[in-house]
Amino acid sequence: MSRVAIVTGAARGIGAATVDALVNDGYRVVAVDRCRDIAEIPYALAKPADLDAVVSRHGDNVLGLVGDVRSATDMALAVETAVRHFGRLDAVVAAAGVIAGGYPLWEMSDAAWDAVWSVSVLGTRRLLEAAIPQLLLAGPDANGRVVAVASAAGQLGLRHLAAYSAAKHAVVGLIRGVAMDLAEHGITANAVSPGSTATSILDASAALYGLSGPEEFASQQPVGRLLEPKEIANAILWLCSTGASAVTGAVIAVDGGMTVN
Repeated sequence: MSRVAIVTGAARGIGAATVDALVNDGYRVVAVDRCRDIAEIPYALAKPADLDAVVSRHGDNVLGLVGDVRSATDMALAVETAVRHFGRLDAVVAAAGVIAGGYPLWEMSDAAWDAVWSVSVLGTRRLLEAAIPQLLLAGPDANGRVVAVASAAGQLGLRHLAAYSAAKHAVVGLIRGVAMDLAEHGITANAVSPGSTATSILDASAALYGLSGPEEFASQQPVGRLLEPKEIANAILWLCSTGASAVTGAVIAVDGGMTVN
C-alpha cells in the first residue's frame, strides 16, 4: 500500500515541490495551505488557485485542503482526512512559513512578531500534536516520519530579521526535542534548513531589504546561485524514506554552503 503524507504550506514554493517529490516517489498526499493573506505579513500568500494547481498535477494522489496551521481544529481535520481518504498516515512535513521585518527588532509590532512565530512555531506544533498520535498507532515498524522546514536563519542571525531568525531557531529546538520523545517509538523527526531559495519568501526578503531582486542573495552562498525548491524537496523526500531510519534529531543544511563558515 502507498505511503501517505501531509504537507503544510503546500500551495507553492518548497511545500509544493515537496508534494511533487513525494508523489513521484509513490506517496499519496494531503496538501494543506491557508490560501489567504495575513494582514501583518507584507506580501501576498498563496491563493486557492495555487493549491488547485498542485492538486491538478497529480490527480487522485493528492487531496487539497484549505486550512490554517495555527488551528488545532484544522490540523486535526488534516489528519482525519488523510486517514479517511487514504487509509493511513506515515509522514508529515511542516513547510508553512512566513517572513516579516526589514527593520530592527525594537521597531517590530507585536502583531508582526506573532504572525511570524505563530505560523512557523505554533504551526509546526499544531501539525505534530495532531499527527503524532496517529503515527504512534501504526507501531514502530511503520517507519513514521516527521520533517520540518527550518532555515539557514535557524543557525545564523540575519540583520533586520530577528523574529524570523528566532522562529527558525525555535523550530530546530522543537524538532530536536520531539525527536527524543519519538526515538523509542521508531519514528524519526528531523529538520531541513534551506539557504536562499527561489520562492515567494525570498522575493519578499529582497523587498524588505530594498534589493533589486532576489538574485542579489545568490552571493551569500558558496555555490554562487539561488537554490531551487525541488533541491530542498529532495532532502525532505530522503528524510521521509526508509533509508533515513538512523537519522533523527538532525538539521540537514541544504543551503549551498551558506552556513559552512
